Amino acid sequence: STVAENPLVTPIRLHVSSSKEALDAAEVVRAALGESTLRGVVNNAGVAVGGPLEFVELDEFRRQLEINVIGQLAVTQAFLPLLREHGGARIVFTSSIGGRIAAPFIGPYAASKHALNGMAESLRRELKPFGMGVSVLAPATVSTPIWDKAGDQIDELIAALPPRAIELYGNAIESMRSIVGNSTEGGIPASKVAEAAHHALFSRRPKAEYLVGREAKIMATASNLMPYRTFDNAVLKPVATTYQELTP
Repeated sequence: STVAENPLVTPIRLHVSSSKEALDAAEVVRAALGESTLRGVVNNAGVAVGGPLEFVELDEFRRQLEINVIGQLAVTQAFLPLLREHGGARIVFTSSIGGRIAAPFIGPYAASKHALNGMAESLRRELKPFGMGVSVLAPATVSTPIWDKAGDQIDELIAALPPRAIELYGNAIESMRSIVGNSTEGGIPASKVAEAAHHALFSRRPKAEYLVGREAKIMATASNLMPYRTFDNAVLKPVATTYQELTP
C-alpha cells in the first residue's frame, strides 16, 4: 500500500518554495489536530543541482538554495506557532554529509547543505530557551529511487554545458557515472534515516546532529583527522586519473 492509503497519514500538497502553500498546509494540520498539539516537523524536501561551479547557471544555483534552504525555513516558520502550543516540540532537518564535505561537481548542493546546517544551528540556540529541540540528519548515500534517474541527469548536465566546459570537465564528470551506478547497492536503507528522525522527535535527549550510517561516520572522522591536502586527494580519487591528464 502507498503512504497515501495509510489511515494514519493525511497527505497535503506543499511546494516548499511557496510561502503561501506552507501557511495553508499549517492551517490544514491545525484543523486536523483538533484538541491535540503538534509534536514535531521533519523537513525532508530537497533537490540536487550539479555541475562545475565555473559554469553553473546562477538561476539553477538560486533554485537550489530556494528549495533546500529558504523553503525549509518557510515551512518551519509556518508551523512554529503550532509547535509552540505543544511545549518541548522538535524540528528536524534532513541534511547530508555533503553539509560537511563538499565533493566536486555538486557545489550548489553542498552549499545548500552547509547553509542548512548553519541555519539549523542558529535555530537550535534560538529555540532552546523555549524548550524546543532542533536536530539535523546527516546521512551519506541512501538507497532511494533518486539514483535510478542519476544517469539521465548526468546526460542532461553534459548536454547543457558549453564546449569549453566539456573540454575542461567533461571526462571528469563522465567518470562520476560509475560512482552513481553503485550508489543504490552501496547506500544505507531509507529506514535508517527514518529511525534517526524518530529518535530526534521522541527521545528524551535528541542529538544536535545524527551521522546516519557507517559511510557518513567514516567520512566525518576522516575529514576531522586528515590534513586537508590528504583528504582532498581522497575525495578526488574517483576522478584523479582524469585530472592527471590535464595537469603537467
